[in-house]
Amino acid sequence: MNRRGFFASVAALATAWPRAGAAAGREVEWRYYAGDQGGSKYSALDQIDARNVSKLGVAWRWTQFDQPSAEYKSQPTLFESVPLVIDGLLFTSTAYANVAALDAVTGKELWRFETGANKLGELVVASGYKHRGLAAWRDGGKLRIFAASRSGLFSLDARTGQPTPGFGIGGRVALDDGTSLAKALANPTYEYRSSPPLVVGDIVIVGGSIFDHESLDKPNVGAVQAFDARTGKPLWVFQTIPQAADAAGAETWENGSWAGTGHANVWAPMSADEARGLIYLPVSTPTNDFYGGGRPGAGLFGESLVCLEAATGKLRWWFQFVHHGVWDYDTPAQPNLLTIKVGGRRIDAVAQVTKQGFTYVFDRVTGAPVWPIVERPVPTDTDIPGEHLSPTQPFPSRPPPFVPQGVTLEDANDLTPQIKALAQAQLQTFRMGPVFNPQSLGGSLQRPSNVGGGNWSGASVDPESGYLYVRGTNTISVTAVGANTGGDKYVSAPWHAAFGRPRSTTLPGGLPLIKPPYSTITAYDLNTGDIAWQVPIGEGATAIRKHPLLKGVALPARLGTAINGGGVLVTRTLLFAGGGDSWFYAFDKKTGAEVWRTPLPFKNVSNPMTFRARDGAQVIVIANGAGVDAGLVAFRLGAPPLPQDPKPAGQT
Repeated sequence: MNRRGFFASVAALATAWPRAGAAAGREVEWRYYAGDQGGSKYSALDQIDARNVSKLGVAWRWTQFDQPSAEYKSQPTLFESVPLVIDGLLFTSTAYANVAALDAVTGKELWRFETGANKLGELVVASGYKHRGLAAWRDGGKLRIFAASRSGLFSLDARTGQPTPGFGIGGRVALDDGTSLAKALANPTYEYRSSPPLVVGDIVIVGGSIFDHESLDKPNVGAVQAFDARTGKPLWVFQTIPQAADAAGAETWENGSWAGTGHANVWAPMSADEARGLIYLPVSTPTNDFYGGGRPGAGLFGESLVCLEAATGKLRWWFQFVHHGVWDYDTPAQPNLLTIKVGGRRIDAVAQVTKQGFTYVFDRVTGAPVWPIVERPVPTDTDIPGEHLSPTQPFPSRPPPFVPQGVTLEDANDLTPQIKALAQAQLQTFRMGPVFNPQSLGGSLQRPSNVGGGNWSGASVDPESGYLYVRGTNTISVTAVGANTGGDKYVSAPWHAAFGRPRSTTLPGGLPLIKPPYSTITAYDLNTGDIAWQVPIGEGATAIRKHPLLKGVALPARLGTAINGGGVLVTRTLLFAGGGDSWFYAFDKKTGAEVWRTPLPFKNVSNPMTFRARDGAQVIVIANGAGVDAGLVAFRLGAPPLPQDPKPAGQT
């Protein structure tokens, strides 16, 4: 069975607008979720550097307007949006996928639009309501803002916030139309969208999220859909699970199991090589995330990177990172497009960071690996009835993993001898093993955990050096797979992952079983495939630092704060990142040395962004907080520092 595939043909689409650089005029915009279509999170701005970063202060703050609703059983959660800045306006989404426009200099709110996503019934997703960003498109001289949500794809007038006439019905396209996602109407609590759409030329492309871990009868398939950006007319659909016996990839589903399997959705942001008309899809795990007895075979295109032609949706090439996945190792992040020089050869590459802590690098046109990827034997012995694991998994020879993998007794928390003894005793109550440790009835340890490793914040690129920076989380998870007792209406698989963990993965009081650091930033030189440096980020959870067993113990200054998010902004001069705690950091790009930090009002888990405003000042904006107090904080040189006890009450 081929682990990688390729279809040859070329479709070029016009670039919507040129990439903005520091010399492109007085204003420098942030036109895409990640700064560009290739996921770089890079800006050539250099007004803020190591010499003056300590003079950063708060230019303005804005508080989101989502409110809890008992009527709709909705509650806003972590604020994760990465704003856009175009034409002097800042556009942001909220946890409910509502949209607001602000004056980019003052932070004054100019308009807001509610998508109604929180009014469709209770959302059966453990992480709750969240939304990470928007997309923009120019229709001649008119700027449109696209927002994807549970309730559809919306096109809004950027100046007024009003729905765009002529787009779908009343400025909205129903994302269930004409696809296998029609069942979402009967199960509105089951599906949602948190990532921004992808706009390539005059086409807007949307993925989606489907509730993990369990499976409906005839579960939804994670279709990717394309629409005309002007009219909302459907253009094409790509099914991430084959929907016919002769479709590409169907041979990897034994016994025709594709017909009864769903999910494999594209919930993370997608990327585009606009000049070549190619798009890149990070595909997640098929259902059930932890049990594959009903879907024997490798299961394309689950847990893969898929390259399509943007104009047609035609498959160009793919690579599968996990065969027959049962670890919830979704492909979790936007693919990174960059140009590197390897062995004297210039390569237009795509890099994909993964939950399992690997970074895979390919020629983005052909799909050929830049460095060899080796199919290595992995354990397959399991006591779960009906489960048949893949005997091999793909391991990249370069670069090395950015987080530790697998669990042994030597990985036990060793902050004190007593803690080490307690941790080792508890570790021995689980099945330990390497990465891709088989699931079990009694509980198997998984490191990286099922949230990664890498996750939605993804990696960042410095196009000047060919460096890639990735936030990594070092945690473990345990999943006991058990029989379906019929107590959950969404479960149809005979076996499923137990939500109630049989034993804790921490010591009493929240001490992790494994040693720190629990979060790092890793810098790769992708010209060589080597790690240039790696540093911890975040002080570590308060529950750890104040734990009674650590009283009087001199702890490292940076234990690392384990979070699902918290990406890196790269500028010409520095790296910026939230620590996962209530701190915002700046680092030296070449060494990883911390050069500055400042408090934030609340915990941050989002990606920062930057722009140069119409008054010439470079501004850095980061989302922080959760619930009704969450919002945006904007920093600029010479502004006053954040108050010691900040609590936003709206715009300031």
